[in-house]
Amino acid sequence: MFEETGLKLDEDFLLAFSPERVDPGNPQFLTHNIPKVVGGVTDDSTVVAAQLYSQIVNDVYAVSSARVAEAAKLLENTFRAVNIGMANEMARLCYALNIDTWEVIRAAATKPFGFMAFYPGPGIGGHCIPLDPHYLSWKARQHGFDSRFISLAEEVNSRMPEHVVQLVADGLNDDCKSMKNSRVLLLGVAYKKDIDDVRESPALSIIDRLRAKGAQVRYHDPFIDELRFDDAHTESSGEPLKSVSLTDEELKSADCLIIVTDHSGIDYKRVCSLASLIVDTRNALNGELRKSSSARIIRL
Repeated sequence: MFEETGLKLDEDFLLAFSPERVDPGNPQFLTHNIPKVVGGVTDDSTVVAAQLYSQIVNDVYAVSSARVAEAAKLLENTFRAVNIGMANEMARLCYALNIDTWEVIRAAATKPFGFMAFYPGPGIGGHCIPLDPHYLSWKARQHGFDSRFISLAEEVNSRMPEHVVQLVADGLNDDCKSMKNSRVLLLGVAYKKDIDDVRESPALSIIDRLRAKGAQVRYHDPFIDELRFDDAHTESSGEPLKSVSLTDEELKSADCLIIVTDHSGIDYKRVCSLASLIVDTRNALNGELRKSSSARIIRL
């Protein structure tokens, strides 16, 4: 595009790519101490871009081309999506077998080699992990390659909100209640803990499905004051919702409470003492809380 205007690469401009690497809400890894991958369209572009980034980050890792830099970014996020998909599928299998998924993962994680712990959840969210695998699959199809492994992980992850709603339905059914007109309270709607971002959050899909089944849906999230379903980052629809205060009455009146995002500022001991039915998708309720809880707890 630049050259079409008469400019020449390496004479009039330089061009490089450096993928974004960020973990929102993580105080340990910030811009300066996350290694920066840089790949130029030419060698000169690589050298100059690497020198530029070296002024603000501790480590710069130069690669041979912009294409390699972009492929590395796609691999990073697809790696997470695929492994989360495996954890989610294992969670559904363990639920069917009546085995504690989280205990299984903790046991496997004691192996000092050949295993990396990934954890299940209500679905994947954010602006990278749900999207990059789709882009990589699309690019693969352009070159006649069928990325079946990636597509399968996408399918598994996209079905997790449906599984969460089924857990709610099962729990209500055990209490002789139907989903229709039941009061369901979501704890957390951000796509991950302690941030104010709802992009691609699984909470949106869960709310859609609950509403479609006639549930009265409410939510509490200290970081998200309002949910609008006409936002460009969502595929959801319906009336907007405002975060409700987590009062004793709110907790007691909920027919089912779903922990969708495990924000650290929530008093989960209080939640367990006042709620009657809890679907915990994040393992937010540890062993001692579960043992002392007066609520019935269904875990992912």
